[in-house]
Amino acid sequence: MSSVVNVVLPVFALILLGFVCRRSGRMGPTGASELNRFVVWLGLPALLFSVVATSTWAQLWQPGFIAAFTVGCLGVFAFTLGYRLLQKQPLVDASLDALGASYANTGYVGIPLCMLVLGDEALQPAMVASIVVVCVLFAIALACVETGLHAGQGLLRTLGKVSWALVRNPLVVAPMLGALWAASDAQLPVPLATLLKLLGAAAAPCALASLGLFLAQPQPAGPVRGVWPLVGLKLLVQPLITWYLAFQVFALPTLWAYSALLLSALPTGTGPYMLAEFYGREGSRVSRVVLLSTLGSLISLSLILVLLPV
Repeated sequence: MSSVVNVVLPVFALILLGFVCRRSGRMGPTGASELNRFVVWLGLPALLFSVVATSTWAQLWQPGFIAAFTVGCLGVFAFTLGYRLLQKQPLVDASLDALGASYANTGYVGIPLCMLVLGDEALQPAMVASIVVVCVLFAIALACVETGLHAGQGLLRTLGKVSWALVRNPLVVAPMLGALWAASDAQLPVPLATLLKLLGAAAAPCALASLGLFLAQPQPAGPVRGVWPLVGLKLLVQPLITWYLAFQVFALPTLWAYSALLLSALPTGTGPYMLAEFYGREGSRVSRVVLLSTLGSLISLSLILVLLPV
């Protein structure tokens, strides 16, 4: 049990510190946004680039892991989307709910958690999972949102908007550039490697503190319906699907199986809320899902760490 505390406590302590700094006025209302910009544009891209640039294709290409993690994400997304549509909810809002139920916080919580639990080698599965979340899950959700907003304007126009949005995303571009560098078989120059190491080391603590700042923002008053089913899908159903595929179907190597389960059990990231804000949709339900799944994951992730002989 002490090992679980040693792993989980630092992660959630950083989130708590960010929360306290915002609520106590030590950081202003723009703190979460500015720290998030650093993570998205500098910290995480540097980390993703350096990991891919110094890895081999054999190390990153793990089809069993990709299948187990992706099916868990997309399965929950598809189920939630279909259920919300059956309830006559607009496609845009149904897509945001589906994303909230399946969008694992791989970048902000997953990378530091996997590194603490499984060591630096876990950066590779965490990075692959982050690419799946950003390039596959988020892209599908974005396509659904754009389709709902521009119904009747044609598939090609929607695909063009989605592709352009992904091309401008630094979390997509960084690993792609890293793959090109790795293909060249060139060594990273020492100054560049040092710069990337400094930026990458700052990514995890800044990401966790930024999440705490975000969670400290005022929540909508009054009851918000439909939150707990989305939290249950994220923290219970998605990990169960991934566990079955990773351990029972594909029998993945220990590092990749444990990583798949931990990454699928992560709370909902801020991406769905940011998307709701960007498109001017009601974000109260998604923001509550982010908050409650983050708090709930403190228990669920601790249980997983107790059950897994790590």
